[in-house]
Amino acid sequence: MAQQTEHLGRNRTGVQMSPIDTAAMQDSDNAPIRGAPGDERALLDAREAVIAHAGGIGSIPAPGTPTLKGDRPHILLDKLGERLAFERTGTRLYDALLAKCDVMPSAPAGMTRTHVEEIRRDEARHFLLLKDAIESLGGDPTAQTPSADVTGVESLGLVQVLSDPRTSLAQSLHALLTVELADRAGWQTLIALAGEAGQDDLVAGFTLALDDERRHLALVQGWYHEAIGLTPVPGMLPPAAATPGPGADI
Repeated sequence: MAQQTEHLGRNRTGVQMSPIDTAAMQDSDNAPIRGAPGDERALLDAREAVIAHAGGIGSIPAPGTPTLKGDRPHILLDKLGERLAFERTGTRLYDALLAKCDVMPSAPAGMTRTHVEEIRRDEARHFLLLKDAIESLGGDPTAQTPSADVTGVESLGLVQVLSDPRTSLAQSLHALLTVELADRAGWQTLIALAGEAGQDDLVAGFTLALDDERRHLALVQGWYHEAIGLTPVPGMLPPAAATPGPGADI
């Protein structure tokens, strides 16, 4: 079983290394260190003023050939753009994991390059599925919708974790666990919106993608548990159960 590779070292960030300064900082009578009395009201006022006058994050581009029905067709297009951006980022995150798999020893049991490549191909295939879905509704898959913009910002930290050459496989898998949890929830939302809009063909394709994501989540969670020395919980898909399948590059 693979083990977490982080090692014990000198305390460089905690207060225990300087007990005298820590005691002085915690002394309620030490005004120069503690700072002037007050609260967070000024900061809250500034935030509220900015929020009150801020605009939204972009707009949802109108489809060139509208085919959507229902009261909220623009919401479906916005969320399709969101998932498109997320799947593109997910593909690149697994590219980064593959680079670490080629270099780092002691991968979790069952976590082979083939298994990671399969998930990467699924993510790329989902990207193309979403591209086709947007085009089928008259939308422009190259347009960045507001939710796509937001999910790009949300993903920045995950990209930094996977791209950092210092992060271990365990740390990388923890970041990917966050990705897969969000991915599963995102597809569930998209299926509900597509169903509301009467897009049964999209619902069928998205349901298959959700099945893929559930499998990805089980695999990544199992690998992460093994990477930190835990036994996968009962009912978790064994890592060895994954098999390679067809996919696409983006």
